[in-house]
Amino acid sequence: MDYLPIFLDLKYKNILVIGAGDVAFNKIKLLLSAHAVINIISKNLCSEIKSLLSQKKVFWISQKFKTSYLKNVFLVIAATNNTELNKKIFKKCSEFKILVNVVDDQSKCSFIFPSIINRSPILIAISSCGTAPVLLRLLRQKIEAMFPKRFGNVAKIAGQFRSIIKKRFSNLLERKRFWEKLFNSVFVQNIINGKEKEAICNLEKMIDKPDALIGEIILVGAGPGNSDLLTLRALQVMQEADVVLYDNLISQDILNLIRRDAKCIYVGKRAGIKSITQEKIIKLLIFLAKQGKKVVRLKGGDSFIFGRGGEELEAAKNANINIQVIPGITAGIGASAYSGIPLTHRNYAEGVVFITGYKCMKNIKNNWPILSDSSYTLVIYMARLQALEISKQLILHGRLKSTPIAIISQGTTINQEVIIGRLDEIDKIFKLIVSPSLLIIGNVVALHKKLEWFKDFSNTQNIKNISSII
Repeated sequence: MDYLPIFLDLKYKNILVIGAGDVAFNKIKLLLSAHAVINIISKNLCSEIKSLLSQKKVFWISQKFKTSYLKNVFLVIAATNNTELNKKIFKKCSEFKILVNVVDDQSKCSFIFPSIINRSPILIAISSCGTAPVLLRLLRQKIEAMFPKRFGNVAKIAGQFRSIIKKRFSNLLERKRFWEKLFNSVFVQNIINGKEKEAICNLEKMIDKPDALIGEIILVGAGPGNSDLLTLRALQVMQEADVVLYDNLISQDILNLIRRDAKCIYVGKRAGIKSITQEKIIKLLIFLAKQGKKVVRLKGGDSFIFGRGGEELEAAKNANINIQVIPGITAGIGASAYSGIPLTHRNYAEGVVFITGYKCMKNIKNNWPILSDSSYTLVIYMARLQALEISKQLILHGRLKSTPIAIISQGTTINQEVIIGRLDEIDKIFKLIVSPSLLIIGNVVALHKKLEWFKDFSNTQNIKNISSII
């Protein structure tokens, strides 16, 4: 370990900054956030530092550095372009045992600034010890995504109740168990969502009845398949779950992002294959939530687009269980975008209609005259079982036989396959592609050749024209 990570209390301590350009200003902003007293030595001041000076937030003590200015100084920042001056400052600070940082010269630093994630009073500092700043920035972005802006308020509110909890639970292990239960309950999510009164109410209930955990059901859309398309909120919730019920369309890459000690239960359903019923899934969700668990219902795409999410949340509300919904990118939008097919385009389509092929079964009638309007793009989920009937009805009600179609399987993933053809070839195409797949019908499909882009990022993408393989 090249550096010892520590947190310094700089409140009302004298900090000397030599230099007053943009680099110095960035350091000064950070020091001011820690309530330090900033003394500046520089011949010229940048406009931002002049503004701080006019507000009396910093002090300009000299235009030229002298060793005497190091008296009663806690630490020093040298941010000048003068190599000899920086060398002199580092040498003098070392002699006087004063912490010093010469900006952009690690060899002349007794301390370095880490990358900081600020969720005050929670602070996270990370460093590559100066070896890989770009990598560090990417890592910081990932960590930032895991902690919402209001996350610090969780610690603030919990801190307000520390003395009360200590009196209520005299045993250290009892207190530890209480805090663990609290931070794994809906208390945290209520604060993140700005519902602090509800959070405090939940906390007080748990103090009165410490064993009464409050469960919830969170509906999470996992997106169309590519784990990179998960929303930040979805990732956060998956990392907090006690139990995850997941569908057939959830990839292993996405499952790997779930908290390691969470219990994962497969409840997938596929057309034509015997599987768990929707009724049993709902009962299981409610049973787990009533045990006080944070239950994530993880669905492919968006759970409100042919995902039966509404049914599951209705049942949860009827059982007086707390609920949340985290939207996801639905397959129709994700797969079309990754295939270079814009679902709307002012020269090709005025709008888009989403339907499910499953609706064509069980004698349920579609409004074929509307669906056959060529000014709309038609996106059909689960179209395979009724593909031929869909084609016949659309042609019967006015769609041209030559209308371009695209069938996309494993959309947005490295195994994405796209087959392009005509409406009257639909049955032949589906024989060449694996399920699950998405069907897009409309003139916008003609744009895929010009707008396809994903093949540049994935060598395995397979785009075919039906005429070349039949």
